[in-house]
Amino acid sequence: MRDFFRDHIRRSVLYRNSSLTVYLVLRALVILIMVRSFLRHSYESVFLCILTLLLMLIPSFLERRLKVRLPETLEIIILLFIFAAEILGEINSFYIRVPHWDTILHTINGFLCAAIGFALIDLMNRSDTFSVKMSPFYLALTAFCFSMTIGVLWEFFEYSGDLIMHTDMQKDTIVHEIYSVEPDPTRSNRVVAFTDIQEVILVHSDGTEEVLGLGGYLDIGIHDTMKDLMVNFVGAVVFSFIGYFYVRHGWNDRFLSQFIPKRRESDPHEQRRARGDSDPHEQQPDCRDSDPHERQPDRGSQFIR
Repeated sequence: MRDFFRDHIRRSVLYRNSSLTVYLVLRALVILIMVRSFLRHSYESVFLCILTLLLMLIPSFLERRLKVRLPETLEIIILLFIFAAEILGEINSFYIRVPHWDTILHTINGFLCAAIGFALIDLMNRSDTFSVKMSPFYLALTAFCFSMTIGVLWEFFEYSGDLIMHTDMQKDTIVHEIYSVEPDPTRSNRVVAFTDIQEVILVHSDGTEEVLGLGGYLDIGIHDTMKDLMVNFVGAVVFSFIGYFYVRHGWNDRFLSQFIPKRRESDPHEQRRARGDSDPHEQQPDCRDSDPHERQPDRGSQFIR
């Protein structure tokens, strides 16, 4: 882990200054929040901070494992997205306090995951190692499907957390209408409508009643899940559309290049490491520092009696 972190800093210094600045600032903020949470005995927040620190290493992990170079803009967006989702969203309750915060993040997530999926397939297309070559249309379609798959898996994770850990990751929605076949006494699949719902009263097993005071019916997650998938769909479609024209028409647009990872050129440090050569910047032993008495006599000294 120490070598991985050192390699991350070295690459950032060599190739990107802005992303390194963003990374160090966000990392410092996360550590401060983690210390504050520990002092307040909020150990769940401490866990989220540790998770955030690990997630912020994802860009460097992808670069190192896939041998690609993420554009600086894309890396900064990924770092800010992680911070906004975990620290601002979860710990500082932005999901509740800021309207549409969850919607914004899921839209960005769809865009970013499509970019990652697109880059993976595009690099395979350009590589001589793989024999499968995709057309621009199927490349964009694969990127879209990759993004949607990530979105669906995330909703599975939220549902599992609510079911097993009794969290509320699938945020509830207040609705005023219910259409269901469950209350139909004839059991004939007839839809029963309940409209203009203004209040819900809970009746407990002991007969006591509790008025929720929410001003409507409390839906437990389905609206939030479908909204998240829809905005993920929008983000995935937008990037897939852009990626299609990027490959199909050979766009060399400056804006697009900020979101398309490129194959990384050989790093001179890694080349020397692979060959076993020493770093030229390292200090080499100087023969002038050796003991003069240990020097071999010159060629003419052997004739001196």
